[in-house]
Amino acid sequence: MRALADILDLARWAPSGDNTQPWRFELVGPEHAVIHGFDTRDHCVYDFAGRASQVSLGALLETITIAASGYGFVVSVQRRMHLPETRPTFDVHLLADARVRADPLIDSIRVRSVQRRPLSTRPLRDEQKAALEAAVGSDHSVLWLEGFADRLRMARLLFANAKIRLTMPEAYPVHRDVIEWGVQFSEERIPDQAIGLDRVTTRAMKWAMQSWGRVDFLNRFLAGTLAPRIQLDLVPGLACAAHFVIVAREEAQTVEHFLAGGRAVQRFWLTTTAIGLQLQPAYTPLVFSAYVRAGVRFSVVPALWDQAVTVTSGLGTILGVDNVKRAIFMGRIGSGSAAKARSMRLPLDRLWV
Repeated sequence: MRALADILDLARWAPSGDNTQPWRFELVGPEHAVIHGFDTRDHCVYDFAGRASQVSLGALLETITIAASGYGFVVSVQRRMHLPETRPTFDVHLLADARVRADPLIDSIRVRSVQRRPLSTRPLRDEQKAALEAAVGSDHSVLWLEGFADRLRMARLLFANAKIRLTMPEAYPVHRDVIEWGVQFSEERIPDQAIGLDRVTTRAMKWAMQSWGRVDFLNRFLAGTLAPRIQLDLVPGLACAAHFVIVAREEAQTVEHFLAGGRAVQRFWLTTTAIGLQLQPAYTPLVFSAYVRAGVRFSVVPALWDQAVTVTSGLGTILGVDNVKRAIFMGRIGSGSAAKARSMRLPLDRLWV
């Protein structure tokens, strides 16, 4: 079972929203493991219908496949269809194959990270874009938003979208619980030093996060969302080479669709790392758009619904309505230094079932 354990030890570095790591591992035999997945829809407003967790699980399965290639295995995956979608469970079998060669993306698995700070505006080269487009496979494509005008439109949209996130009471416990204060690295959360805020704004946020009342007071009377929205959304939205959207060939509606999307996302992200670029996800506009298109109210604050409708309309104007429906993932990309602070992962011995 040593090879399988080593493969899972590498695969645990797959990305997940807010470092939730929605998976646990069970070793059944030398070449058979069970992946016990879960989603966070019951307590995380950003995990609409479990889709974000499903994308993360797809990224994990792709990472297992890539890691296994380094040991001469191909991977067979079957989802246990009798179990609920809230607990996606997979049987993973390793099959030895002398023809298998190590996937070159293996070397990027551990070093892939999120860079939330400004990036270079130098345009991507044609060969870089070609490599990234090839990474997502034939069932997905990449929509690019380049040039100052497009980056400004996306930055403004992200700036508006961030106001929903930062003034929504349903998001407060998510933000409160996901940040680990005063650290450079965190095994199961996001270190405050990786968020991308300056020291003054970070201290103000730490004070406010002690209660929703403090957050609400800061937002209502002291323009509390302005500094973080400028630093986390407006400036980074402009300071990048491009924004990208990974679009499925057909609208994703099933768990399998989102798992496949997660596989494409991981290959795109690992390729980004392999060619020396940095990436930051910008997923929440797609989340609020999904709520709006499904007619599902996500907050007790009525005004936030109207803001989400506006963001969804703006997203449709920029991307095209059909592309919004088929979008799996989006973010910004560009040249820059790797993040000095980052989320780590739970050690393997804490992930066993």
